[in-house]
Amino acid sequence: MENLLTVDRLTKAFEIHHLGHIIPAFATLSFSVAPGEFLLLSGPNGVGKSTLLRTLYRTYRPVSGHVWYTLPRGQGRIDLARAADIDIALLRRREIGFVTQFLTARPRVSAEDVVAEPLLQAGTPLQEAREEARHWLETFGVKRDLWAAYPMTFSGGEQQKVNLARALIRPQRLVLLDEPTASLDAQARGALVARLADLKAGGVAMIGVFHHPGDVETLVDREIRLQPMEMANVA
Repeated sequence: MENLLTVDRLTKAFEIHHLGHIIPAFATLSFSVAPGEFLLLSGPNGVGKSTLLRTLYRTYRPVSGHVWYTLPRGQGRIDLARAADIDIALLRRREIGFVTQFLTARPRVSAEDVVAEPLLQAGTPLQEAREEARHWLETFGVKRDLWAAYPMTFSGGEQQKVNLARALIRPQRLVLLDEPTASLDAQARGALVARLADLKAGGVAMIGVFHHPGDVETLVDREIRLQPMEMANVA
């Protein structure tokens, strides 16, 4: 089976100008992920796990290396490390999802509409999208009387449930998971694992960092352990 994502000698570092230091995150990192494969990122705090996910998502640009993403229907592949911003935006909307513990919600938009938005963007009728959104809000344990409320007023744990429902309501080809269980109760963590198992069975590739890695141990196919790197002085 052809790999969905091929990372080739990827390097990321941050230059702190006022300190005259370069803080390396990772260097010459190479790996691949196939459709339906679950890759776990591990290592001590501060080793660059979340930075790697954000670099793959192109929130950060790498110093060097390539991130080859295979497009559907025989359209070839694209280097996410160098692709135009407009192409990255299109891939994020249609094919690559990013799941984080933090919700960024617009003011005065209800929880059910926040969750329904990815379906609406894909052309799903409003009522159908809202019904699907309510299903996932209930699945993740958001109280029914909060569905029409504004998530900005929710607790951190409730916001995270809304965030998960939104991020996973519409299957993508690649999903990046950055500590999605950090503030969840046991019920919500169980619902998340069940949803990830369904996505995996459907051929979705996933790369994740988990606060409770034991939750997903039955889903993990491979593990990459990142190692700390030394800080360098700017020449």
